Amino acid sequence: MEQTETFEDLAAKFAEQSEPMWAVIVWNDPINLMSYVSYVFQKVFSYPKPEATKLMMDVHNKGRAHVYSGERTEAEQYVHKLHGYGLWATLESDR
Repeated sequence: MEQTETFEDLAAKFAEQSEPMWAVIVWNDPINLMSYVSYVFQKVFSYPKPEATKLMMDVHNKGRAHVYSGERTEAEQYVHKLHGYGLWATLESDR
């Protein structure tokens, strides 16, 4: 016998699907040194040095790096912090 989904089950599925994740993107710029960008990633996101260096190299070589995914409020706060350090950062929806 097949079990039908309850209203609560359907509501939970809808809530999961309706809340997009937000990505923080850091863009390459002609101003900041690579070592500084790596330092900022360590400071703001608490990334270990190898991860921060990898992301910095993505910024340098690919022109951008996806440095964080999460809820919009937190992502906006990270973008604001990165701006405070002089980095070019934007917010993108995963949808």
